[in-house]
Amino acid sequence: MERKGNDMRLRVTAALAAAILCLAPATSRAALSNYIQNFEGLFMADPDALSRDGWLVYGNVFTPARLYIYGYGPFPAPNGGNAFSAVDAGQGGVEQGAQQLSVYNDYNNTGHALGQWIESNVYREMTVTAADVGTTWIFEFDAKLGNLVPPSTAIAFIKTLDPSAGYALTNFLTADMTGIPVSWGHYSLSITIDAGLVNQLLQIGFASTTTSYVASSVYYDNLVFHNAISTAVETTSNPARAGLASSVAPNPLNPAGLLSFVTTQAGTVRATLFDSSGRLVRTLFETRALPAGRHEVRLDGRGPNGAMLPSGVYFYAVETSEGTVRGKISILK
Repeated sequence: MERKGNDMRLRVTAALAAAILCLAPATSRAALSNYIQNFEGLFMADPDALSRDGWLVYGNVFTPARLYIYGYGPFPAPNGGNAFSAVDAGQGGVEQGAQQLSVYNDYNNTGHALGQWIESNVYREMTVTAADVGTTWIFEFDAKLGNLVPPSTAIAFIKTLDPSAGYALTNFLTADMTGIPVSWGHYSLSITIDAGLVNQLLQIGFASTTTSYVASSVYYDNLVFHNAISTAVETTSNPARAGLASSVAPNPLNPAGLLSFVTTQAGTVRATLFDSSGRLVRTLFETRALPAGRHEVRLDGRGPNGAMLPSGVYFYAVETSEGTVRGKISILK
């Protein structure tokens, strides 16, 4: 969706822009932490809804021959208008709910009329700390193609930038969103943090590149950025070999759902829930005499004391005599 709004064309000098081509830093940054967003709680009519949630935008401009000219930003992400991003409605399926994020180009930039290429970035930014070394972080999201017309292109990304080296790009992990279906799919990127990334910026987000006002929108939803499951709950056997299978619906839970699993042998089964750091939250189900077949366990989003669990990313494990199968659950409330 491309809607009209405020002009975002404040520009930096070419010399400075060359140093921050890979996106300029925000004035304040958070350390790496889990983030989950399904956009249901953001007010569509609030022009600051995305910026209040920590989203930023940055633009880069290139000649028709793709030579860099200048960059501008960062700015708080707009909600609606003709530039960068909007909370949209009516584009979701059952799992996406009522509201989604639409990411598109900066059509306020008059370089479009000159045949220049405009790269528009919509992202959140954090700072890597020493405590993050050795961890793996995963950026997951649902996406579907919007009104994107060639030669427009779109990507999702994880970037790291080094402030001590002029914000040089040190990692650029991408998923090509240009040719995705018009139906919803699930996508993910991941990065493992090494010691060389300490004090660098890490950005997760989406980018659109186009020229001459060509349409470029892609829809995103059910964003989750999380620390990968700890060794305390890693898969201990091959579920495909064991014949196990599992699923959660709906996922994210809001607030309840069903954990379904299939076993091919009768025997003992134990289903447990862990938080993102690998700590046991709750035993969901346990029996010594479960027959083979398909089974369901109700998930109510509650902890062992009956209180609703905080919104966030959780992991489940279904342990049987055949092996163990594991998966991820997002809880929203």
